[in-house]
Amino acid sequence: MSSVKFSFEDLKLYQKALTFIDDVYDVTEKFPKNEEYRLTSQFIRAVQSIAFNVAEGSGDTNAQFTRFLRISRGSLKECVVCITIAYRRNYIDENLNLKLREQAEELSKMINGLIKYLK
Repeated sequence: MSSVKFSFEDLKLYQKALTFIDDVYDVTEKFPKNEEYRLTSQFIRAVQSIAFNVAEGSGDTNAQFTRFLRISRGSLKECVVCITIAYRRNYIDENLNLKLREQAEELSKMINGLIKYLK
């Protein structure tokens, strides 16, 4: 890791979002090949968007950061839909479904808490 660090990299929300990204990458690698440009790519874009928007909004005004956090929250909701689809299509089992949903719930609480703090 580089010695140059940006302030957003210290945010717990950002760190948890990166872990969620890693887990989603691992999970989607096991999806059927025909989902590569459908569910897999949508899930990857949505999960990345959570961290992208936290990074982009941090260090700006509270109002701007809140706007980016709301976008992150929307992307998180997209991830929940992707988890549901993956589970319903039997791409993930009950345990993985639960694990991903728990991560999403934790991120949701962190985003909401940060939004409240910024107000």
